[in-house]
Amino acid sequence: MISSAALPLARTYAGLRVLVTGHTGFKGSWLSLWLSGLGAEVAGVSDIVPTQPAAYHWFGPAAVKRDFRCDIRNAEGIASIVAEWRPDVIFHLAAQPIVIQAARDPLGTFAVNVIGTAAVLEAARKTSSVRAVLVVTSDKVYANDNAGRAFVEADTLGGHEPYGASKAAAEIVAATYRSAGFHAGAGSSNVPAVATARAGNVIGGGDWAANRLIPDAVRAIVAQEPIVIRSPHATRPWQHVLEPVGGYLLHAQALLADSATAPAALNFGPDDKTARSVSDVIRLFLDEMKPWTTELVISENTTGLESKTLMVDSSLAHEVLGWSPSWSWSEAVTRVAQWHRAHLAGDVDLVDLARRQIEDYCTASAVPAFRSGGSV
Repeated sequence: MISSAALPLARTYAGLRVLVTGHTGFKGSWLSLWLSGLGAEVAGVSDIVPTQPAAYHWFGPAAVKRDFRCDIRNAEGIASIVAEWRPDVIFHLAAQPIVIQAARDPLGTFAVNVIGTAAVLEAARKTSSVRAVLVVTSDKVYANDNAGRAFVEADTLGGHEPYGASKAAAEIVAATYRSAGFHAGAGSSNVPAVATARAGNVIGGGDWAANRLIPDAVRAIVAQEPIVIRSPHATRPWQHVLEPVGGYLLHAQALLADSATAPAALNFGPDDKTARSVSDVIRLFLDEMKPWTTELVISENTTGLESKTLMVDSSLAHEVLGWSPSWSWSEAVTRVAQWHRAHLAGDVDLVDLARRQIEDYCTASAVPAFRSGGSV
């Protein structure tokens, strides 16, 4: 018997009805584009397009068949959308994803990230078509002591700031909806497979979110203002958006193939030996963006909200799914700069460029499901 990890992604997703929550966001846009290239019928639900501009402005029309608008906290509205679209699988990405914004609005962040997750899972357990739900959380779900050790899936969840805490709480909500005892007691009419995926510090073309390193640099370049970075020595597991998005596709594929053996939670992050500081990443990005560039100003002032060191161990994803990173941190930065240079030049079809990057990623990958017809 061929394991799900060896099956080409198109064998799983072609003709499948998929719902992506948060499809107008950065990750959601790339996920929708890849899914559509695999032959899936993609619908999305978001309340707004979160940034101007946004990757969704290009990717959405090319990838999404139905574009629903609803606040993820509106349980009745989400249930209605799920019942109407009747997806086979739901990728839940809708969230308030910005650490600084979470500190400014903790109650709003908890409502979106926790209650929103519960609303999606409630809708799934009441809609018979839904076979699997993958809840995307964050590498910040772990109780981080800044010891520099890479976290594994069994480590203690926690959060010293509202964003990480809200994502850890979303993990607990997902665990509840995995519980057979809960479904038996609640009389659930449908019991989909549920899992969580943890990744962070993702970079890629089309990200304009506030208070993120690369988007802040792009805005500074456009405005011809200096880019000021905080925590220049902070080390992060930088990875291209296609790394975790590919992991999400494999994880959901495993849930659909055999929910009993698919992991309940998985980390998707690069090898800790490839981690680089904020300063390293921004310097390479500015160099790759030439002739568009700007002055770099390093500030040692920090917010105290973000951990100095944060790494996850992705051994389990490799062991179970065969997943492994395809691009180094420097290749990831180069690909991001390629997309943003093309956007500034205005002479390249950005959807075609993104599709070519997906193809290049699949070609470079050692993952069988990507290389055997798994790309667009």
